[in-house]
Amino acid sequence: MNRLPMSALRRAPEIALDGTWEFRLLPYEQEWKTVQVPDLWTMREKNDPPHYLNVAMPFTEVPPAVPEHNPTGLYRRTVQLAPQPGRRMILHVGAAEGHLSVTVNGHAVGTSTDSHLAAEFDVTQAVTAGANTIELAVAKWSAATYLEDQDHWWQSGLARSVFLYTVPEVRLADVAVVADYADGCGSLNVTVATTGLDHLHEVGWSARIDVLGRTESCPIAPRVVEPAFPEALTDRSTRPEPMGIPDGLMDLPSLDSAGAPVPAELQPIVDLIKARPARAGTAVFSLDSLEVDPWTAETPHLEDLLVELVSPQGEVVDAARLRIGFRRVRIEGRDLLVNGERVLIQGVNRHDVDPRTGRVISRELMLAELSLLKRFNVNAIRTSHYPNDPVFLDLCDEIGFYVVDEADIEGHAFTTTLPHDPRYLPEFLERVSRMVLRDRNHPSVIIWSLGNETGYGPNHDAAAGWIRRTDPTRPLHYEGAIAHDWHAGHAATDLVCPMYPSFEALKAFSADPRADRPVIVCEYAYSQGNSTGGLDHYWELFENLPGLQGGFIWEFKDHALDPDGDGRYRYGGDFGDEPNDGTTLLNGVVFSDLTPKPALYEARGLFSPIRVTMDGDALRIRNRQVFADLSAYDLELRVETDAGPVGALTLPAPPAAAGEEVAIDLPGSIVALLGTALALTISLRTRRDALWAPAGTEIAAHQVTFPRPQPQLPRAATATTAEVRHPLLRRAPQLCLWRALTDNDQSYSLDGRFVRSGFFRLTPVEVSTEAGTVVTRYGAAFGDQIVHTRSVTQVDEGDYVLAEHVTLPGDGVDVLRVGMEFELVDGFDRARWVGLGPWENYPDRRASALLGAWDSTIDDLAVPYLKPQENGGRGEVTELVLSGPAGTVRTRHATALHMTVSRHTVEELEAVTHWWKLPPAGKTVVHLDIAQRGVGTALLGPDTLPAYRLRQREYAWQWQLTLTNP
Repeated sequence: MNRLPMSALRRAPEIALDGTWEFRLLPYEQEWKTVQVPDLWTMREKNDPPHYLNVAMPFTEVPPAVPEHNPTGLYRRTVQLAPQPGRRMILHVGAAEGHLSVTVNGHAVGTSTDSHLAAEFDVTQAVTAGANTIELAVAKWSAATYLEDQDHWWQSGLARSVFLYTVPEVRLADVAVVADYADGCGSLNVTVATTGLDHLHEVGWSARIDVLGRTESCPIAPRVVEPAFPEALTDRSTRPEPMGIPDGLMDLPSLDSAGAPVPAELQPIVDLIKARPARAGTAVFSLDSLEVDPWTAETPHLEDLLVELVSPQGEVVDAARLRIGFRRVRIEGRDLLVNGERVLIQGVNRHDVDPRTGRVISRELMLAELSLLKRFNVNAIRTSHYPNDPVFLDLCDEIGFYVVDEADIEGHAFTTTLPHDPRYLPEFLERVSRMVLRDRNHPSVIIWSLGNETGYGPNHDAAAGWIRRTDPTRPLHYEGAIAHDWHAGHAATDLVCPMYPSFEALKAFSADPRADRPVIVCEYAYSQGNSTGGLDHYWELFENLPGLQGGFIWEFKDHALDPDGDGRYRYGGDFGDEPNDGTTLLNGVVFSDLTPKPALYEARGLFSPIRVTMDGDALRIRNRQVFADLSAYDLELRVETDAGPVGALTLPAPPAAAGEEVAIDLPGSIVALLGTALALTISLRTRRDALWAPAGTEIAAHQVTFPRPQPQLPRAATATTAEVRHPLLRRAPQLCLWRALTDNDQSYSLDGRFVRSGFFRLTPVEVSTEAGTVVTRYGAAFGDQIVHTRSVTQVDEGDYVLAEHVTLPGDGVDVLRVGMEFELVDGFDRARWVGLGPWENYPDRRASALLGAWDSTIDDLAVPYLKPQENGGRGEVTELVLSGPAGTVRTRHATALHMTVSRHTVEELEAVTHWWKLPPAGKTVVHLDIAQRGVGTALLGPDTLPAYRLRQREYAWQWQLTLTNP
């Protein structure tokens, strides 16, 4: 009610109202206290804390009923004002999470819903000179709440800035820009709308634009009265003069519309009938054949546009400055094109979340997030599932990201009713239209989304129709329209944008002759906990199959909260919020504090601007970019050996144009080192400083690997032994078939298969020993039998070679790991290994891992997933050295093994609910596995591919264990 229309114009604050406000929370508090705005009371109020639910609503009512218990935050501030004659005063509320009611000096000003877009109110009639009291009442629940059921914390309060500004009575109302680019040049269409002039038949005002060194003026269009038929002749006293009206005049409009022939001499009349004057109060500018650099995410070139409103006396009464980018977005057949080129969408889904402040997000945090994403080669963001702060889009324009701008519509709990309910049609249209009107001048926004997980119905089609008419320059996105049929939903989506598709579904759709739109997956590679397995296989499909064009990883950042700043991050249920969906919001590729998870490093390599192969003594570098050459980068080369990297040197990247592959000869100093090399590493680094990274920042690392001789383990030097004993061993090596279950391991879709195996508990039921060979028959928790045969050869004091053979029960059993576990005494602090690293990797998530000799503290090997689970593994390890004051332990492996070195046992990881609840430990627990199951994405998406599941019945391997006291 009384909310001003949405506009693309951004007015600067004249009186900033961020800072100290009085506050009380009803019905709990009667006394006022002070808070700092922006502010979500749920981040500090014990009476109404954050509540996490994914699908279900936190109350039992149904739309449009409002719960009787409805916490309401009252924000009050007194401000000194000096109203100016002839100027209107506008109150801007950047985002109010809940139902907003505005009162000024006791006068009800207006209301607003739509929690993630600004609400503005003209308060001119309510303010006075001197002290003025502004009250903002935010009710937690309203009928609109049902459309804000996103997979996030329920929060309440004022999430973005509040301020006042003034405008003249006659002013700019909006500016709509279409900055097109085609055939090597730009064109510009600017529509300037005004307030206070559209009622005038003679205006005399004009608009002026300044862009690209050109200044253009255009008069503001007057109000034109629609023509009416003249009255019939009633005067018969004189002969009327003929008016020259041609015979058949009334037939002309329909003839022309039908495409029927119109006599040439009558065509001017048709043109006059069809002519449409400009809308009253507007000015339209059209500039063609502009010499301008285009905007893309790779080359985010922006231009300044100044728009001025000029009075009849020549005075500039109002002005606006915009940053615009020239680019064209089109869908042609099965390809999404930017400036005529097919782009791959290397995207993430992003929510607003700060662990200290909830959805109150500073510009500094936005810049940090986007800078991190740019450094990891992400080129696209879906604003799941609401419009972001316009400052965020400014940064996307400047840094270079493709954005799917998503409306604040998610009715996940009522998907079968809300999209069909006519009572909610105005809300659908308002939320979609206000987003478009606010954001349409941002070049980074290339796709409009109608929202998320709200089923599909006529309310969506109505909103889609409005966008298509208002902004035909961008495609539409809505997953619900194709959720049950990828060939359907054309009215609401121009893309096939499924969630968590299987690999086979993507292959089948790519090959289907009925497919007529690009596939850009709106959510995939679900990343809860130790996850994101199979990302490389998705990209094998995206880069090689027609019609597949990438997608958006779910998701960018964990939503864990730390309102007290004590490092004890919390998830659903930790605030007494019942019911809740627990850890489902811990599915980012970065932790809540922006620390990258290993999954983001996997994405970094796959999303790299280059691909590298080797041909003789030459490197072949393929530029994967679509628009930019490689002049922005340097190549750092180094040779990886068992002893570590050698021969590092830096070269400028070759001058490869976009999409081109070039060969460069390796320097002789590098070639000379390759004879004993594990791999040649090519690190891609930025050459120049940028807003998002300083010069020298590594944005990808690639390798060419070489045949790798396996270690030759020593033969027996003394007699064999049946046992391995040593003072450095707290527990001798023993069979382990279990890992601390990952979130994906516990997916309902896997039907408890791992727990059913009983391998979480192995009990020796029979042990026999003969000539250094020990045969142990284990009983699993539910009675299945496992046979482990080991022969131990003592090479020297504290030096053993172990030959292992494991037989699992039955055929087709799905195992998590097969390997040995042992524990060392306290006093070890460093690990060095030869294998894949440096970050955690697993069999189906190691396409970007690097082969080499790596060194780390043992503590830093762990990946602290907030809900503890299997973590910290490294694959393809042929040698491991653990050292510290206690001594040195070395293992060598005739067959490369998967290594995990931890301070905690599997049982300890499974026993606690939060990483910070794990007890400090000085012990060192070592797992060396001949096989480790991949991590997959089975909690929401495909399980680990069959190639990375453990289906063998028998496993055999040899390894050496050397223990040395200090």
